[in-house]
Amino acid sequence: MKRVAFLFTSAPHGSSAGREGLDALLATSALTEDIGVFFLSDGVMQILPGQNPKKILARDYISTFKVLPLYDIDQCWVCAQSLRERGIPAGQDFVIEAEALEPEALRARLDEFDVLLTF
Repeated sequence: MKRVAFLFTSAPHGSSAGREGLDALLATSALTEDIGVFFLSDGVMQILPGQNPKKILARDYISTFKVLPLYDIDQCWVCAQSLRERGIPAGQDFVIEAEALEPEALRARLDEFDVLLTF
């Protein structure tokens, strides 16, 4: 089976890309266990705790990321440079366990996957 990477690059609010990516990720987990999840650019905000989407009349799917371990999805990485560019501190907690990597190390991880799906 091919190794599949899901790249979340868009902010959680303002588009349905994150929700659609999460749906695709959970569906794919039924087919393979070789899944990696990457949060880059504005996608790093997908896993920030304490968001209140109801205030902007949006659906709350951010907390759904918490179920990834239940689907045996535990290979999650976040771009350290993207965090810095958005003023998010290095020790920030996320709704899931994700390892912060510098861009070069992140690209090396991405090279380990056969299929890249971007949301």
